[in-house]
Amino acid sequence: MDEISTWTETERLSFAELLEGLDERDWSVKTLCPEWTVHAMAAHLAQSTRNRLRDTLFGAIKAKGNWDKMNVDQAIGYAARFSPAELVAQIRDDAASPRRSPGAKPIDPLADVLIHGQDVARPLGIDRPMPGKPVIAALEHLLVSPFWGARKRCKDLRLIATDAEWTGGAGTEEVRGPLADLLLAVSGRSAGLATLTGPGTSRLSAG
Repeated sequence: MDEISTWTETERLSFAELLEGLDERDWSVKTLCPEWTVHAMAAHLAQSTRNRLRDTLFGAIKAKGNWDKMNVDQAIGYAARFSPAELVAQIRDDAASPRRSPGAKPIDPLADVLIHGQDVARPLGIDRPMPGKPVIAALEHLLVSPFWGARKRCKDLRLIATDAEWTGGAGTEEVRGPLADLLLAVSGRSAGLATLTGPGTSRLSAG
């Protein structure tokens, strides 16, 4: 738990540093989540430690129970309220916050910031290295979590890292690639598929 908290805080601070170095025009660029600009993505990360239960309940009702739509709408609304500088300050201030969404595990915020860091960096052409141990922990969590869609997406697949001593999944069809790209692909990002190889890659793409 302490290790996960430390990793999460470090990644949030690193994400804030990434945002702080962007030009004004970068904030309107679309991320790997096409519904969100960089500004909305920063709002999502900032908001994730500030939402209260009532905010989640109200958002879920407004989105008619569609969790993804709720997240999209709330982030866009939050972005309209705060400037980029204010959002960076919020992410820094709350970097060590243990607050998380209802039903989320302590590792979910770590996976969130790891993935969203790439969601911002890759469309901007920024190389953002991902730390091995936290990424492995996030991958192992996504493969068993009911909330990320990875259990269905990775059914019958065996993931093999090419830049670390790690394998995951109980399937027979292999998918090989760097940890960062495996994490993106497992979370549903097509940007993670380009470097992956193996007979299971096409199934991961289809999923």
